[in-house]
Amino acid sequence: MEANILRCGGIKKLPPISRRPPGMELGYRRPPRKLLSSVVEARVQTEEKMVAATEKTTYKDNWFDRLAIRYLSRSIQATTGISNNKQGYESLVEAAIMICKKFDTKAQQDLIKILLPQSTFTREFFAAFTTLFFPWLVGPCQVRKSEVKGKTEKNVVYIPKCRFLESTNCVGMCTNLCKVPSQQFIQDSLGMPVYMAPNFEDMSCEMVFGQQPPLHDPTLKQPCNHKSCITKKTHRVNCSSG
Repeated sequence: MEANILRCGGIKKLPPISRRPPGMELGYRRPPRKLLSSVVEARVQTEEKMVAATEKTTYKDNWFDRLAIRYLSRSIQATTGISNNKQGYESLVEAAIMICKKFDTKAQQDLIKILLPQSTFTREFFAAFTTLFFPWLVGPCQVRKSEVKGKTEKNVVYIPKCRFLESTNCVGMCTNLCKVPSQQFIQDSLGMPVYMAPNFEDMSCEMVFGQQPPLHDPTLKQPCNHKSCITKKTHRVNCSSG
């Protein structure tokens, strides 16, 4: 038998048996465990974010939120002439969708200016909104009454001591960074004139919604308080409002 094997050329050397799994041929290096762990963790985080993004958030609107949503939705529907039977925020979203379908980009932007036409409700609405959501900026404030076209309305916001003015004690900063920009923004963006009348003696301020600022506003001619103005004392800046 041995002779027969030798005649056939002897026993040929068999190829070595590879212990590497398929796809991991010679020269292949397994990624470090830390890298694999990081990849898996990143993938899990991505999937969690995708799930969170698809989950619908539940909002708990208070009475003021519901009032504002209802009013804005009805204003949009009245302006576009397209009404819907939905309630709450869904009604507002539906009304907004109708705007996108009916008006081009410029018309959509111009529409905002006529959504809140002047009325007793809108003037009082702006006043109430300010007292609820801006104390963090100007300090505690309250709604006061004034006479508009022979009728008494709650359209004035009175700020006993403005937080910003008290902190800066600067006429220029009050006028150029708060009063004038706020008046212009509310007028141009929301179509509601407002006159802000700061009192630099006691740091109080009044915001009168529905009133145009006077042509020759005395506030704009107010000299700076050189002794206590923070920009004058600290940075020697000429901050006069005029």
